[in-house]
Parts: sequence; structure tokens; C-alpha cells
Amino acid sequence: TGAQKGRLFAYQENPVLGLPAGTGDAVRVGLEAFPNVDDNRDVYIFLGDTGLLRDVAVDQFRCAFESEVCDMMMFTGVYSGSAETNYYGRILRVPKVDVQSTSSGEDFDKVIEIREHKDILVLDDQAPYEVKYNGRTYAFTRQELLETREINTGIFALKEGLLRKYIHQLNTDNIQGELMFTDFVHLFNQDGLVVRAAVAENEEDILGFNVKSVLRQMEAIARGWAYDQLKDTITIVDEEDFFIADEVIEQILILDKDHGPLDIVVGKGAYLGPDVHLNRNVNIGDHCHLSGHIILGQGVSIGVGVEISAYPGQTMTLGEGVEILNRNILKGNMEIGAQSRIEAGVIMTGSDEHPMRMGERVTVKGTSYLYGCVIDDDLLIEHSIIKGKRVEQVKRRDGSIQPIRYVLPQPEGLDSISEL
Repeated sequence: TGAQKGRLFAYQENPVLGLPAGTGDAVRVGLEAFPNVDDNRDVYIFLGDTGLLRDVAVDQFRCAFESEVCDMMMFTGVYSGSAETNYYGRILRVPKVDVQSTSSGEDFDKVIEIREHKDILVLDDQAPYEVKYNGRTYAFTRQELLETREINTGIFALKEGLLRKYIHQLNTDNIQGELMFTDFVHLFNQDGLVVRAAVAENEEDILGFNVKSVLRQMEAIARGWAYDQLKDTITIVDEEDFFIADEVIEQILILDKDHGPLDIVVGKGAYLGPDVHLNRNVNIGDHCHLSGHIILGQGVSIGVGVEISAYPGQTMTLGEGVEILNRNILKGNMEIGAQSRIEAGVIMTGSDEHPMRMGERVTVKGTSYLYGCVIDDDLLIEHSIIKGKRVEQVKRRDGSIQPIRYVLPQPEGLDSISEL
């Protein structure tokens, strides 16, 4: 999430101030960030915890709202788990008969209200929960409500004028003591406005996390989607332990279409962020973490536990055939030339002011730290700390290239150290 044309961010401060908050307050704060220019404008409201929501589901909901005659539409789902693990708000629809056993007629199956899970839990087991709709009273037992499968996803669509009119009518008369946007259903029905619901075709699309177990379930689902897209294109060592951003998945599929077999391997526990650019014959070791704008040349090999990252606005480029051995750390603005080899125990960094530029066929080994250097081709650097230097190739009389070993900066603070 970042800056985009037409995107505004609003800060909901009530939770911090200890004032009534909730989804209704969040919508109010967001609405105040936009100028009131068109009461007939369509407004779509999405909760931030529906991390699996895909464009297919959003298109389904938008088409339903635009084709149905209604004042507000909600997106609902059907919960497949047990009632005990269903923490979502339940959709109450008009039953076949009212409390007088009179047929509900044309009102049958219309949405009455959304009842939050916490509000259901505090209801009396012995007394029915009664609610009025269109001048008639309908009753539900507490158990009926708990076993209701149709759930609220927190996704709504309505006209901006109606949203601005009713947003200030919300109150905190619920067990959470919050302003709940779901109360819009009751307010609309109370004033004779039409509320309809579209049921999501795929339950996974509308999952939202209220507890950690659901978050883990969602992570597994997203990982499964990624694996299904890539399983016949690249090798993923452990289908239950990896992360590849959607942008990288799309890039891999295009690369495969344009350039044939890729022979890419992604190790167990590897993380590939959205701005990582892969290439053919790339091998990403177990538990590697790549984030930021990273460009990998063909045949790059990255060992176990390597961390490679760049800050926003920076680029790190690893040339063709570069090898990064186990547990090295590379950060920042950096270019590593083709066929170079970074052995274990190395930390390399580059900044905007002092970028790291390494030539081709360079080997860095031992416990070394390099920052902001310009390094010629074909050099060996071993057990050295070099900061902000030009490292030139020097040939000996026999034609061999002089290695760079044991280069250490002058110590500082020796006067602070004494014998015990």
C-alpha cells in the first residue's frame, strides 16, 4: 500500500483517544477525507482484514450491485466450518412465517439485519430474539443464530448521498460499545429502503481474520494459490513454506511464456518481495530473504539464509552467474559483475551517496565488510574491511593479479582500553 493517484489516507484516532470506534467510525473518518461532490456516486466499502479478496470476487459484487434495484448491497459468504469457530456476523433473513405463524409472503428471505457474533453470545438461551421488519415481528433462538451459515464479509456498496445521511445515525448500543457499520442494514430497513445481498462464489475470497488461527489458515490458502500457479513452471522445494509476491508470480509466468523452460529453484522458507526480478537458471536457497528492487541475472545462485535488500529508490543488480554463498548479507545500492563469487562471512552495503560497484569475476571471502567501494575486475578480497575506496587491479611481474588480504582500518579509541 502506498501513494497512488486518487488514493487518500485517513487516520482513525478514536481508538487511541478511548472514544467509540468500530467499523462505522472508520467509514466516517474515511468519508470525511473526500469532498462531497456527487450524492449519486457509488461507494464501495471493504474491510482491511479480507486479505484474500481477489479481483474476480470484486467484479462479481460490482456487477450484482449495478444490476440489482436496491439502496444498499452487502457481500455475504457461506461459512463451512463449525459454529463454534464462526466469529463472523450472521445474516438474518426473513423466515417463512412471523411470530403469529403468518406467512411472510414477498418479504421471505430478504435481509433483516446483521447480528454480530459477540452480541449473539450474550442473548438469553430461553428467550427468543425478536426483530421487526416491514411492520411484522420475527423470532430466532440463540442457537438458530449461532448455527446460521451466511456471514457478513464487511463489504458493502451504496450511494454516497445515503452514506453521508445515515453515517451519523449510528450508535454504540451493542456489546462492543462501538459504532458498527453493520447497523446500516437496520437503519435502512427501518426507513423502508431496500437492502439486498450477493453471496460470494468462493468462501476463501471473503475470509477475514479475527483470530490468529484464521490468519494462519489464510496464509496457507494464499500460499496454495501461489503454488498452484507455479508448480509446473519452477521448482518450489517446500510447497508449505515459501512466499512469492503476486508481482513476481506474474513476472515468472510471462518469463516462462517468452523464454521457455526457466529452471528456477526456490528453497524452503524463501521470501521474494514484490520488486524482485528473477531470470532463467536462478537458484534461491533455503530461508533466503529478498526485498526491494533486486535484479538477478541469468544463472545467479544464492545460498542458504542469505539476506538481500534495497531501500525504496535503490536498485541491487547481480550479474550473470554471480554466486552468493550461505548467510551473507547484501544491502542497498549495489551492482555485482558477472561471474563474481561472494563466499560465506561477507557483509556488503551501498548507499545513494556511496554506491557499491563491483567488477566481473571478483571473489570476496573470509570475514569481510565492504561499503561503498568501486572494485575492478578479477580481484580476490579476503578478510578485509574496506569503506568508500577504489580497489584497483594491480598486476605482478609474473602477470598474476595481486590479491587484497587483511586490509583493516586504523583502530579508534585505544586510549579507552587498559589492562585489568
